[in-house]
Amino acid sequence: MIGMKIERIVVGAFEVNCYLLFGPEGKAVVIDPGDDADAILNCLEKNQASVESYCITHGHTDHLSALSQLSTSFPAATYMHPRDASWAFTPSNAMPPYYKIPGRLQAPVIPLSDGQILSLAGFECRIIATPGHSAGSVCFHIESAKILFTGDTLFAGSVGRTDLPGGNEELLFASLGKLIALPEETIVLPGHGPRSTIAQEKMSNPYLR
Repeated sequence: MIGMKIERIVVGAFEVNCYLLFGPEGKAVVIDPGDDADAILNCLEKNQASVESYCITHGHTDHLSALSQLSTSFPAATYMHPRDASWAFTPSNAMPPYYKIPGRLQAPVIPLSDGQILSLAGFECRIIATPGHSAGSVCFHIESAKILFTGDTLFAGSVGRTDLPGGNEELLFASLGKLIALPEETIVLPGHGPRSTIAQEKMSNPYLR
């Protein structure tokens, strides 16, 4: 899509995909800044961009541990579902020895809801609530660019685990039903591992067949 650029940085002990979405006005949206804040800041500097907002697909610490440090350098709104925001910055979200308690933020957390429309770096994005991996998991769908950021709901060839607190297998499969109804050419950008498409997952993902 004209004016859109996406960079992926693999961060942290659990190799989370942090995505930076750059728009045409020198603004960036940081999706799932799980760790390695310096690498994310270097990418912003390289692209001569400042942060417009932070978007969190779900509250697990490996997807937001760099958020506090980043928000000190670039205070900006953080978008997150309230069902995960309620516990994401508490001791229950530490995962020693890999991750400490996520630090508090310099700007407010703005709650997300299913079907909500956001402007991210100038691009219209629809929120798809996808509980199952966690109670507040969401996907970010930029329909005009045929892009879907799926967090840990859907991976290439797999799906998110449901044995962590807040996980629910029945809800996860209901959420997957929403995603496979999207156009098959939709590009899947997951929270871990390589990209895929809805068509590829419908054909080969054993959890969707």
